[in-house]
Amino acid sequence: MTPHELSPLGLPTAYADQYDAGLLFPIARLPQREKLGLGDKLPFLGADLWTAYELSWLNPRGKPQVALAHFTVPCESCNLVESKSFKLYLNSFNNTRFADAAEVQARLRTDLTEAVWRGDVVQSSVGVKLVAAEVFDREPIYELDGLSLDRLDLDCDRYTPAPELLSAAFDEAPVSEVLTSNLLRSNCPVTGQPDWGSVQISYFGPQIDQAGLLRYIVSFRNHQGFHEDCVERMFLDIQARCQPHKLSVYARYTRRGGLDINPFRSSWPQPLPPQVRNARQ
Repeated sequence: MTPHELSPLGLPTAYADQYDAGLLFPIARLPQREKLGLGDKLPFLGADLWTAYELSWLNPRGKPQVALAHFTVPCESCNLVESKSFKLYLNSFNNTRFADAAEVQARLRTDLTEAVWRGDVVQSSVGVKLVAAEVFDREPIYELDGLSLDRLDLDCDRYTPAPELLSAAFDEAPVSEVLTSNLLRSNCPVTGQPDWGSVQISYFGPQIDQAGLLRYIVSFRNHQGFHEDCVERMFLDIQARCQPHKLSVYARYTRRGGLDINPFRSSWPQPLPPQVRNARQ
């Protein structure tokens, strides 16, 4: 059986409501990266930015507490965390008493860091930020900045990844652009359920043909792949076909089960995108 088939994803599951770190199910990144032609040396930097909207625990007197949580998983970690196992793990906090939010934050950081580095040496911790209920109104909604590719009126007929649709003007002066689309859709490789997302592509280099780029994004519509794998495939295809001097690819996927996953990959060091949700999240 594959690691995906051993995970709780797509299986009937009893929800634990007492803290259990053993519910986290890591999945190695390497097999999928090898399919993309990647080895140990990655051609990108970045992280997977998760948001948890359904986090709750009990204080020492048994009163429920609620918070939002932002997680930053380094892309160089040897594992990603299977999303349903992450949800089951977070639900295991529901009837468990903790001294305060700081203890919850520390426990989350410790458990997630262990999971994403399991089988390897820990190189960096998972970032964890809790947002208390009294400041929920500071969590605004934004759309991705950039020129929308969706304005283009064109025909689309490719619904599996087609990198040959990508091209760039190599005989012209380089440009700097930020391009966006809300038409990204891929599918869970285990359950087949659709994953809806928006994508932002920032680059400096030969001007990318926008119609071809939009058709390429649409071509993921019937593709089966985890969010992280889809963004890495996009990054590699654009890098190979369009040869930008600088490139970053950022996708924000709609939440499922109270969790969203938003991978970011960049060819150069830069601050991570702010953790702000878009309207569909």
